[in-house]
Amino acid sequence: MEQGLIQVYTGEGKGKTTAATGLAVRALGQGFRVLLVRFLKPQEPASGEILFLQGTPSLEILTAGVGIIGTPGDSPVVARSVVETFERARQRLAEGQFDLLILDEINNALHRGHLPLQEFLAFLDDRPAGLEIVLTGRNAPEAVLERAHLVTRMAAEKHPLQQGIPARRGIEF
Repeated sequence: MEQGLIQVYTGEGKGKTTAATGLAVRALGQGFRVLLVRFLKPQEPASGEILFLQGTPSLEILTAGVGIIGTPGDSPVVARSVVETFERARQRLAEGQFDLLILDEINNALHRGHLPLQEFLAFLDDRPAGLEIVLTGRNAPEAVLERAHLVTRMAAEKHPLQQGIPARRGIEF
Protein backbone atom coordinates (compact mmCIF):
# COMPACT_ATOMS: atom_id res chain seq x y z
CA MET A 1 0.00 0.00 0.00
CA GLU A 2 1.39 3.39 -0.93
CA GLN A 3 -0.19 5.49 1.79
CA GLY A 4 -1.26 4.01 5.09
CA LEU A 5 -3.68 5.99 7.23
CA ILE A 6 -4.66 5.96 10.89
CA GLN A 7 -8.22 4.92 11.75
CA VAL A 8 -9.79 5.19 15.21
CA TYR A 9 -12.92 3.33 16.31
CA THR A 10 -13.96 4.68 19.71
CA GLY A 11 -17.03 5.57 21.76
CA GLU A 12 -19.37 3.93 24.23
CA GLY A 13 -21.21 1.77 21.70
CA LYS A 14 -20.71 -1.81 20.61
CA GLY A 15 -18.90 -2.69 17.41
CA LYS A 16 -15.37 -1.29 17.58
CA THR A 17 -13.58 -4.63 17.58
CA THR A 18 -16.16 -6.06 15.18
CA ALA A 19 -15.49 -3.25 12.68
CA ALA A 20 -11.74 -3.73 12.97
CA THR A 21 -12.09 -7.49 12.50
CA GLY A 22 -14.24 -6.91 9.42
CA LEU A 23 -11.54 -4.66 7.99
CA ALA A 24 -8.97 -7.39 8.68
CA VAL A 25 -11.08 -9.88 6.71
CA ARG A 26 -11.41 -7.40 3.83
CA ALA A 27 -7.66 -6.75 3.82
CA LEU A 28 -6.84 -10.47 3.94
CA GLY A 29 -9.20 -11.03 1.01
CA GLN A 30 -7.14 -8.53 -1.00
CA GLY A 31 -3.88 -10.30 -0.17
CA PHE A 32 -2.73 -7.95 2.61
CA ARG A 33 -0.67 -9.11 5.58
CA VAL A 34 -2.34 -8.26 8.88
CA LEU A 35 -1.01 -8.01 12.42
CA LEU A 36 -3.83 -8.04 14.99
CA VAL A 37 -2.73 -7.09 18.51
CA ARG A 38 -5.25 -7.55 21.32
CA PHE A 39 -4.85 -5.66 24.60
CA LEU A 40 -6.89 -6.11 27.80
CA LYS A 41 -8.55 -9.25 26.44
CA PRO A 42 -8.24 -12.85 27.60
CA GLN A 43 -6.13 -15.40 25.80
CA GLU A 44 -8.79 -18.02 26.60
CA PRO A 45 -11.62 -18.42 26.01
CA ALA A 46 -11.09 -16.85 22.62
CA SER A 47 -13.90 -14.91 21.00
CA GLY A 48 -15.65 -16.34 17.95
CA GLU A 49 -13.79 -14.12 15.50
CA ILE A 50 -10.42 -15.13 16.94
CA LEU A 51 -11.35 -18.82 16.85
CA PHE A 52 -12.31 -18.40 13.19
CA LEU A 53 -9.28 -16.36 12.17
CA GLN A 54 -6.58 -18.36 14.00
CA GLY A 55 -4.34 -20.07 11.49
CA THR A 56 -5.40 -17.81 8.63
CA PRO A 57 -2.48 -17.30 6.26
CA SER A 58 -1.14 -13.73 6.22
CA LEU A 59 -2.63 -13.01 9.67
CA GLU A 60 -0.69 -12.91 12.91
CA ILE A 61 -2.47 -12.46 16.25
CA LEU A 62 -0.80 -11.28 19.47
CA THR A 63 -2.83 -11.21 22.69
CA ALA A 64 -1.73 -9.57 25.94
CA GLY A 65 -4.21 -11.70 27.90
CA VAL A 66 -4.06 -9.65 31.12
CA GLY A 67 -6.30 -6.83 32.35
CA ILE A 68 -9.58 -7.85 30.83
CA ILE A 69 -11.98 -5.04 29.86
CA GLY A 70 -14.83 -4.65 32.33
CA THR A 71 -12.91 -5.93 35.34
CA PRO A 72 -11.00 -3.94 37.93
CA GLY A 73 -7.28 -4.35 38.03
CA ASP A 74 -5.13 -1.52 36.80
CA SER A 75 -2.17 -3.24 38.41
CA PRO A 76 1.50 -3.13 37.49
CA VAL A 77 1.01 -6.64 36.04
CA VAL A 78 -1.56 -5.28 33.58
CA ALA A 79 0.67 -2.34 32.62
CA ARG A 80 3.64 -4.66 32.12
CA SER A 81 1.53 -6.94 29.91
CA VAL A 82 0.46 -3.99 27.75
CA VAL A 83 4.01 -2.65 27.41
CA GLU A 84 5.45 -6.10 26.62
CA THR A 85 2.77 -6.85 24.04
CA PHE A 86 3.22 -3.45 22.40
CA GLU A 87 6.97 -4.08 22.23
CA ARG A 88 6.36 -7.52 20.66
CA ALA A 89 4.16 -5.84 18.06
CA ARG A 90 6.87 -3.29 17.28
CA GLN A 91 9.41 -6.11 16.89
CA ARG A 92 7.08 -8.01 14.55
CA LEU A 93 6.58 -4.87 12.46
CA ALA A 94 10.36 -4.45 12.21
CA GLU A 95 10.87 -8.12 11.25
CA GLY A 96 7.93 -8.68 8.92
CA GLN A 97 6.15 -6.89 6.13
CA PHE A 98 2.62 -6.01 7.25
CA ASP A 99 0.07 -3.86 5.44
CA LEU A 100 -2.46 -3.50 8.27
CA LEU A 101 -1.88 -3.19 12.01
CA ILE A 102 -4.88 -3.43 14.34
CA LEU A 103 -4.29 -2.42 17.96
CA ASP A 104 -7.48 -3.63 19.61
CA GLU A 105 -8.35 -1.86 22.90
CA ILE A 106 -5.20 0.27 22.73
CA ASN A 107 -7.29 3.37 23.48
CA ASN A 108 -8.35 1.90 26.83
CA ALA A 109 -4.77 0.89 27.60
CA LEU A 110 -3.62 4.44 26.90
CA HIS A 111 -6.50 5.93 28.90
CA ARG A 112 -5.61 3.75 31.89
CA GLY A 113 -1.98 4.85 31.66
CA HIS A 114 -0.64 1.37 30.89
CA LEU A 115 1.42 2.67 27.99
CA PRO A 116 3.08 6.10 27.96
CA LEU A 117 1.09 8.32 25.60
CA GLN A 118 4.15 10.18 24.28
CA GLU A 119 5.84 6.89 23.37
CA PHE A 120 2.73 5.78 21.51
CA LEU A 121 2.38 9.10 19.68
CA ALA A 122 6.01 8.84 18.57
CA PHE A 123 5.22 5.35 17.24
CA LEU A 124 2.31 6.76 15.22
CA ASP A 125 4.40 9.65 13.93
CA ASP A 126 7.24 7.31 12.85
CA ARG A 127 5.08 4.58 11.30
CA PRO A 128 6.05 3.17 7.90
CA ALA A 129 4.39 5.11 5.07
CA GLY A 130 2.49 2.10 3.71
CA LEU A 131 1.15 0.78 7.02
CA GLU A 132 -2.56 1.22 7.74
CA ILE A 133 -3.20 1.40 11.50
CA VAL A 134 -6.53 0.80 13.23
CA LEU A 135 -6.92 1.73 16.90
CA THR A 136 -9.95 0.55 18.86
CA GLY A 137 -11.39 1.07 22.31
CA ARG A 138 -13.25 3.64 24.35
CA ASN A 139 -11.64 6.82 25.61
CA ALA A 140 -9.31 7.52 22.69
CA PRO A 141 -6.90 10.26 23.80
CA GLU A 142 -7.38 13.61 22.07
CA ALA A 143 -3.80 13.56 20.76
CA VAL A 144 -4.52 10.23 19.05
CA LEU A 145 -7.73 11.58 17.51
CA GLU A 146 -5.80 14.57 16.16
CA ARG A 147 -3.39 12.26 14.30
CA ALA A 148 -6.14 10.06 12.85
CA HIS A 149 -7.36 10.34 9.28
CA LEU A 150 -10.65 8.62 10.14
CA VAL A 151 -12.49 8.68 13.47
CA THR A 152 -15.67 6.69 14.05
CA ARG A 153 -17.51 7.09 17.35
CA MET A 154 -19.78 4.19 18.21
CA ALA A 155 -22.81 5.45 20.13
CA ALA A 156 -24.72 3.27 22.59
CA GLU A 157 -28.39 4.09 22.12
CA LYS A 158 -29.81 0.74 23.19
CA HIS A 159 -28.12 -2.50 24.26
CA PRO A 160 -29.39 -5.97 25.28
CA LEU A 161 -27.43 -5.78 28.56
CA GLN A 162 -29.66 -2.86 29.57
CA GLN A 163 -32.60 -5.26 29.18
CA GLY A 164 -30.98 -7.96 31.30
CA ILE A 165 -29.90 -10.07 28.32
CA PRO A 166 -26.37 -11.43 28.89
CA ALA A 167 -23.69 -11.54 26.19
CA ARG A 168 -24.39 -14.40 23.76
CA ARG A 169 -21.81 -16.79 22.33
CA GLY A 170 -21.45 -16.25 18.59
CA ILE A 171 -23.04 -12.78 18.72
CA GLU A 172 -21.25 -10.69 21.36
CA PHE A 173 -18.20 -12.93 21.69
